[in-house]
Amino acid sequence: MIGESTQVARNDWGQSFYTPATRRLPRWDVSYSVSNLYEFVLNKQLDMTRVRVIDTHTGGEPTRVVVASPIELGNGSMAVRREQFAANYDDYRRAIVCEPRGSDVMVGALLVPPENPASMAGVIFFNNVGYLGMCGHGTIGVAIALQYMERVAKGIHQLDTPVGPVQFELLGDNRVRIQNVPSYRFRAAVPVKLRSGQVLHGDIAWGGNWFFICQDHGLSVELGALDELQRLTNEVRGALQANSICGEDGGEIDHIELIGPPSSIVAADARNYVMCPGAAYDRSPCGTGTSAKVACLAADGKLAPGQIHRQESIVGSLFEATYKSADSSRILPSITGSAYVNGEAELILDARDPFCMGITKS
Repeated sequence: MIGESTQVARNDWGQSFYTPATRRLPRWDVSYSVSNLYEFVLNKQLDMTRVRVIDTHTGGEPTRVVVASPIELGNGSMAVRREQFAANYDDYRRAIVCEPRGSDVMVGALLVPPENPASMAGVIFFNNVGYLGMCGHGTIGVAIALQYMERVAKGIHQLDTPVGPVQFELLGDNRVRIQNVPSYRFRAAVPVKLRSGQVLHGDIAWGGNWFFICQDHGLSVELGALDELQRLTNEVRGALQANSICGEDGGEIDHIELIGPPSSIVAADARNYVMCPGAAYDRSPCGTGTSAKVACLAADGKLAPGQIHRQESIVGSLFEATYKSADSSRILPSITGSAYVNGEAELILDARDPFCMGITKS
């Protein structure tokens, strides 16, 4: 677990990886043309622009880390900058993660200047339908991307997210430990009646996103049951919305997590299927979902502080989770997993392309 007394690495190498890019740049050059940027964004007069990305996957789940783009969000809080991203640059979200350049499973991570002096960068996570508060697998992917770029070395570093600061520790051999935001169970064993008449029960918990965590679903949590798992989780989410079942302060429950036995009790303690916003399933064990699950185990007295919970994903990848108490109702979870760089590219956004800004379902 990341210790309280360990010093957080400071950002002393500049901000080149989150500075807006020009139309044409040498690899990782840091000279930029503001005039060209505004010409494209405001007047749409340039034929094309470029977005630099590094692609990683964490336990099979992809993260596309945006290291240079025309997205300029100012110096407000991370929550405010996420709102500005959504209001002013949502077409870039679609262009980066949706088809034809991405897919429904792709998660984007926009690197921006930090909000806090102790943090090395800020990050805003997004996917095919919108924006996330936090993303555990994505934070692990960002850490490995920054290491690949030679921006960070082994040790502890801090990122700002729209839901609070998150620390990560590079452990070597592509392994990363993150300390997530305070997590907790909001409600236990909430009944939900589906259209079929089936009644399921689940815990509503926060791990950086809102989750409905269900064990009495009656399905096998394995790849051979993907169609049934997707059908059921979509139906559960619809029932939550229809019955106005929410997280605290009306927070939308946009992740559904089904728990089942692991493929091997030697390798893991449980296996999950997580439906993410946009209806794609998480190939990793889901960092925020594992945090929410650990919060429920802690609330039930089934997991002690410092005890390891091994969470297996539906594709067989593993996260190891522990926690320490934050207060009487919240925990500070730590998640350890592995990520790998599997690509780096300049995405070309050609204004003549009818699908330049992505294909969406709405």
